Amino acid sequence: MNEKRKKIALFGSNFTGRYKRSLCRAFTIAAEEFGVDLVVFNTYGQIGTRNGFREDYETGILDYMDLDLFDGIVFDGDGYSVEEMSESIERRLRKVKCPVISVSGHIDGFYNIEFDDAGGLRSMVEHFVEHHKFTRIAYFAGPSDHPDARSRLSEFRSVMREHGLPENGVGMFEGNFWYDKGMEAARYFLALPERPEAIVCANDYMAISLINALRKYGLKVPEDIAVSGYDGTIEGKEFLPHLSSVTRERTELARKAMQLLVNLSEGKEEEIDLHVYPAPVFSQSCGCEPLEYEHVLETVARVHEEARMISTAVYESESAMVKLNKVDSIRRMEAVFAEDSVNFGEYSSFFMMVHTDQNGVPAYDSSFTSPSGRFVPVIWIDKNKEYSGSPHSFNSSLFIPRSNSDRCHVYYIMSVHCADKLFGYSVVEMTGKDIFNEFHNVWIHNLGLTLSALEKNDHINKLINKLEGLSITDDLTGMLNRRGFDDRSRNAIADFSEKKNVCTMVIDIDGLKAINDEYGHHEGDRAIKALAEIIRRSCDSGEIAGRAGGDEFYIFASDYSETRLKRFREHMEEYTAEYNKTNKKGYKLDFSFGAYITETDGFGRLEDFLKISDERMYEQKMSKPGRRR
Repeated sequence: MNEKRKKIALFGSNFTGRYKRSLCRAFTIAAEEFGVDLVVFNTYGQIGTRNGFREDYETGILDYMDLDLFDGIVFDGDGYSVEEMSESIERRLRKVKCPVISVSGHIDGFYNIEFDDAGGLRSMVEHFVEHHKFTRIAYFAGPSDHPDARSRLSEFRSVMREHGLPENGVGMFEGNFWYDKGMEAARYFLALPERPEAIVCANDYMAISLINALRKYGLKVPEDIAVSGYDGTIEGKEFLPHLSSVTRERTELARKAMQLLVNLSEGKEEEIDLHVYPAPVFSQSCGCEPLEYEHVLETVARVHEEARMISTAVYESESAMVKLNKVDSIRRMEAVFAEDSVNFGEYSSFFMMVHTDQNGVPAYDSSFTSPSGRFVPVIWIDKNKEYSGSPHSFNSSLFIPRSNSDRCHVYYIMSVHCADKLFGYSVVEMTGKDIFNEFHNVWIHNLGLTLSALEKNDHINKLINKLEGLSITDDLTGMLNRRGFDDRSRNAIADFSEKKNVCTMVIDIDGLKAINDEYGHHEGDRAIKALAEIIRRSCDSGEIAGRAGGDEFYIFASDYSETRLKRFREHMEEYTAEYNKTNKKGYKLDFSFGAYITETDGFGRLEDFLKISDERMYEQKMSKPGRRR
């Protein structure tokens, strides 16, 4: 973002749906007209319809973003299919310093821009009564718990009473603002004692579903029954017959919102509540316009083209999903996205940021603890080279990279999460005025799944390494055990490409049995650990050391000489003397030592060398006066 330009945020849900796309386009146009940067926070809400589930981590990203960077915020609470999500965002917005405008219903404490739904519904009902002279009018209502539905129903009843008609018309059926109640509503209306001349619907989707149902009963619209909708959706304009409806002027709404926020940011006083007045569109479904068959052909052609594009996008998504499933690193994930992200619209930049913890560990690493509030980029695509610096210099307090261009920018932000973990967020900037399509959401879901898979794979690999470490590590001393020592030493010999001098050593504690008998086995273990540490300190030339078992230790070294062996032995004696000076027990730590240096190639047998070393160690032990087992 440009730090000097005013910044406006828009919060909402399901912006990729056709009903909400026009709202995003309207705000994009208004942002350009007013010369501001626009940041759109979009959420899924609920995914799916029949067996849908809610996303619980979408709003959590707001806890880590400084919303006080904005000069104003617009809140569209109407699109959230999960009520708690809308309430959560509303609570968060109440804490910001900048002014907040609600554009989908009155909220105390916010500025409000409201549609005059009552006036729009009134104009449609009066059109049926006064222009078409209908008296048998029915009403297909929205859900009774929705404020828009209640407002429209109240106005329907008021207009009917004013014209001396029954306030509920010849019948009223409650729908849900969606397509799935059309057949049930048609059965109800056609079973009434008086068949309606017209049916007023509380929104376009219910009107479309009702018209389709009436067709199945052999009835024509508007010849047999006139039908109207509400909201002026794209679907209603493309449907045949075109819906008579009441359009919500979103461009006017966006311009009023931008003007209000710009004025408030400049210290100007403004009214708390403003209104946008909808306009009725009297079209084919009420009989005011004839059906134009040339336009029908254009609509069919456009629908076929959209279907073809959707099919292609599905194929591209399937391919991308398979490729993402094979991803084994963050860089490969970025490469797959850059190569295959062609199905959600043209974009100029895409960034994906992930949480880091206090130690800088990213959220897809299984060592990640908890979010620190900082983010790092893991996908950085800047097609037009408009963003200064590099991914490594990204300042996470900005949450959007700083642009070095003078033009206005519109960004869409979405949470990147999977199941029970929030990884971070994505930022995309489209090249045109329209929002991305639904396939962008598919990408975000799959990126979240890929991050989750990388995290799980990392955890599994670390667990395997840990288990492998445990299988070759001695529990008491932390050194290699006999298996670990043998494996590493034999591998070292097998790697020889020419003959080399090698050395094997066998070291055994003197008098361990006496220590155990007199001081207890815990003291015997302490003596074993002390000698193990002395051996570790003495290994300074690439020696491989391990505990063979009991009080016996093995050492293997390549490229060795008598000089190195002498230095190793001197270090052992020096460190043992240091230990004995500080040991307050009544015994002295001592050891027997046997070594063997020989030349070998890659086929040398480790056990042969160790056997000679062991014999020499035993000879030394037996030669000591007053020796103890």
